[in-house]
Amino acid sequence: MGLNYKREQRKIAMNIGIMVALVWLVLLCLAGRYAWIQLVQGDKLAARVRSQSGEHREIHSPRGAILDRNGRELAVSLMTKSLFVDPNSVQDADDVASRLAPLIGVPEEEILADIAQGGGFVWVKHFLSLDEVKAVRALIREADYNCLGFRDEAKRFYPNDMLAANVLGFVGTDDIGLDGIEQAYDKLIKGSQTESFVQTDMHDKPILDSIFSRQRYEGDRCKTIELTLDGTVQFIVEQALDEAMAANRPTSITAIVMNPKTGEILAMASRPSYNPNQFADYQPEVWKNKAVSFIYEPGSTFKAMVAAAALQEQVVTPNQVFVDPGTVTVSGRTIQNWNGESFGTVTFTDVVKHSLNTGFAQVGLHLGASNLTKYAKLFGFGRLTGVELPAEESGILFNPDEMRDSDIATMAIGQSIAVTPLQLVTAMSAIANDGMLMKPHIVKSVRNADGSAYEETKPEVVRRAIESATDKTLVGLLEQVVATGGGQKAGVRGYRIAGKTGTAQKIRENGAGYMEGRYIASFCGFAPVEDPQITVYVMIDDPSGIYYGGQIAAPIASEIFSQLFRYLQIEPSSDPFAGMKESQTVRTGGDAKPSTTGKVVVPDVLGLDASEAAMRLQSAGLKMQANGRGTAVSQSVDANAIVEA
Repeated sequence: MGLNYKREQRKIAMNIGIMVALVWLVLLCLAGRYAWIQLVQGDKLAARVRSQSGEHREIHSPRGAILDRNGRELAVSLMTKSLFVDPNSVQDADDVASRLAPLIGVPEEEILADIAQGGGFVWVKHFLSLDEVKAVRALIREADYNCLGFRDEAKRFYPNDMLAANVLGFVGTDDIGLDGIEQAYDKLIKGSQTESFVQTDMHDKPILDSIFSRQRYEGDRCKTIELTLDGTVQFIVEQALDEAMAANRPTSITAIVMNPKTGEILAMASRPSYNPNQFADYQPEVWKNKAVSFIYEPGSTFKAMVAAAALQEQVVTPNQVFVDPGTVTVSGRTIQNWNGESFGTVTFTDVVKHSLNTGFAQVGLHLGASNLTKYAKLFGFGRLTGVELPAEESGILFNPDEMRDSDIATMAIGQSIAVTPLQLVTAMSAIANDGMLMKPHIVKSVRNADGSAYEETKPEVVRRAIESATDKTLVGLLEQVVATGGGQKAGVRGYRIAGKTGTAQKIRENGAGYMEGRYIASFCGFAPVEDPQITVYVMIDDPSGIYYGGQIAAPIASEIFSQLFRYLQIEPSSDPFAGMKESQTVRTGGDAKPSTTGKVVVPDVLGLDASEAAMRLQSAGLKMQANGRGTAVSQSVDANAIVEA
């Protein structure tokens, strides 16, 4: 019994040992297998599981908004659906294309080409409308298509269509700013783009879609741009330009409104323009912001700065007498007045008021090349203003060491140099601002997503261009231009306005001389003189018919001034007849009117009643004989004709 018992004990012990060994072997195998799966094939298998249960998707947040100074939206981003196709899952390409094409407005051939690319993802159409999304979803349910799906994308939208288009710019389909503020501030306002894993069902639709929808806005850390533009001021300016385009049929018109005390741009517009919501439908030429990227010879508007230099350097005084010969020849180049005639003995005030080329040529020669160029630079010409817009040009100035007398004379009348509209309105604003040149800016602030300030633009003084006493004298001269000189049509009843008109012949594209009969008409001025609030600039490029700045640019400025006075609630001058004494009772042609030479320019009295017509003619040194009663419907001597007093 004892021997058998021991034998049984050994057998049991051996069986237990075998079982333990087998268990350890199994555990070892499991451990090895686990290690193989986790360590060797772990990443591969995990990726397979994730690909079967969901997919990685890019999550977009909206692009930051662009607002005007009052918080009104000029550019916003909307989250929209875009349609894609999974070519690998397409069963019948012709059927998909034929049924899908009419719903989204894409030709069947394009859809078939998308499917033919193969792979698992191809865009079919970006930014579907709500109706298109509903129609495609109905098709997917009806035909049980698992090859079509939607992704969220941010679409840029400009609620005011063309308003401020050349300032705002536009955004491409890849959410990259391609012009204007959209380009200049692209890095700050661009929507964020992150990748997230989304669980999907067998039809590639997200599970827990509400969670996914919330996640897409978590990346909204983009900035909001607040511009100095005032939407209403911008609308007033653009409306005036539309009317001027119809009346004058020019190649283009550009206008700017600036606060001369701060350098803030309240409006900046060009015509022709475009709708940034459909920017691809327009020629690239109209995308251009001519206010900063167009350079031209300013003509007589530049004389305001030449007068500033002459007064500051004490080369002239307002009452200094000039003898105007009508034409002067400098280094073989003949310079003549706008009408080719002599104005006789005049003061420097008359030279400015009537924009006499011969007088300014003489003043320029007395100033000299160095001083003329120095003051041009002091007023900001020949260099970038630094405004927050792309593609700004710096303009062209002479090297004073290389200037001949003819160059000095022509520069003094606004020729042979090139400026941008923004440079000119900035320089005129310096005159309105007691001689202090301000840096122009169009961005008021950049705001974080929570509304806090990221950066704010403060008014920045660039330099003093001329002394305060000189500036006050100059403002008086420029006020006379609008009150009794060539800028009378810029006047507004009850307000004191100062400014300067310009009419410049266009340079040939190759720079070799001027184009016959092709002109740029302009006006730049500020008001009210006693406390300047706004500077208005208007430039008309290549108008049809009448081309004098005083005749076609000044009236546009007058319309803009008039509406802005009401909108900005700017009170009339203390003198209730300010702006009427001459500017409303005499309307003359060109950029000047004769004074004491025995000849006068016949004013335009059409549409006026008999008493007002008589006053205008009397102020011009003429008398009238009325036929009939009521308002004037014709005049026997054409307006702007030069006749004996």
